[in-house]
Amino acid sequence: MEKYKQKYNDSSKGIISKICRMKNKIVKNLGNNRMVNSIQTGIARDEFTLFYQPEYNLESNEIIGVEALVRWISPEKGMIPPDAFIPLAEKTNIIYELERMIICKALEQKKLWEQEDLGHIELSINLSSRSIDSEDNFKIIEDIISSYKVNYKTIIFEITESVVIANIDLALERINRLRKYGIRFALDDFGTGYSSLTHLLKLPIDIIKIDKSFIRSIPYCSEETSITKNILTMAHDLRFKVVAEGIETLAQLEYLRKNSCEGGQGFLLCIPLSSERVVDVLKARASIVG
Repeated sequence: MEKYKQKYNDSSKGIISKICRMKNKIVKNLGNNRMVNSIQTGIARDEFTLFYQPEYNLESNEIIGVEALVRWISPEKGMIPPDAFIPLAEKTNIIYELERMIICKALEQKKLWEQEDLGHIELSINLSSRSIDSEDNFKIIEDIISSYKVNYKTIIFEITESVVIANIDLALERINRLRKYGIRFALDDFGTGYSSLTHLLKLPIDIIKIDKSFIRSIPYCSEETSITKNILTMAHDLRFKVVAEGIETLAQLEYLRKNSCEGGQGFLLCIPLSSERVVDVLKARASIVG
C-alpha cells in the first residue's frame, strides 16, 4: 500500500510540474505576443527614436563617428531599453519593419548632418542576421539605400560574428552587394562568436569591434587582457581597424592606447546622445577624457 501511495504521489508531482511548465510557457507566449503588438503599435506611432554614441580616435582624441542606437520612448512606460524588445523582435518578423525604420531614420539624419558640414562624421548602423538571411527584406534595404543621396563612404554597417558563422557564403554575397555603394563593414562583438581566422580572411571586413566583455576585464583579468592584446596584434597584422566597445575606466583607456587601439566607445568617453545633443558635441569638437 505504501509503495502504491509513493508511486501515486510521484506521478501526481510529475503531472503538476508539467502543468506548471505549460502554464508558464503560455503566460510567456502571451507576454511576448503583447510585446510584439506593442512594438508594432510603437512603430506606427513613431515612438522609436535614435540616439548616437560617439566613437573617438584614441590617438588624436577627436570624434570620428557615431553609432546609431534605437530607443523606444513609450507614452505609457517611458524609456524602454533595447534589450527589452530587440531580442524578441529578432525572433519575429517585426525585426524587418523595425530595422528598415532605423535605417531610414539614420540615413535621414546623415543627410541633415551633411547639409550642416558634418559629412565627415562616420555613421554606423547595426544590421541583423534576419535581414542578412532574407533576400526579400535585404532587397528592400538595398532599395532604401539607393533612395538616399548621402556619402556612403562614411556609412558603416555592423554585423555580428553569429551572422558570419551561420552562413559565411551568404554573408559574403550580401556584404559585397552593399559595398558597391561604398559602404564599409564592421564585425561587431568580436571575440564572442568564435570566428576563425579563415572567416576574417575571407570576408571583406574593414573594422573589428572588440566586445565590451573583454574590455571590462582590463587590466585586472590577465587571461582576457591577454586575449584583447592578441586580438589587437592580429587585427593590425591583417590591416583591420580596431574599435574597443564599453570603455568605462581610465585604466582601460590607457591600456588600449598603449596597445595602439585606433578607436573607442564607452560611457567614459561619451554616453549615447540625442540627435540634437550630438550635433552640439560634434560642432564643439569635444575632446576625449584624459
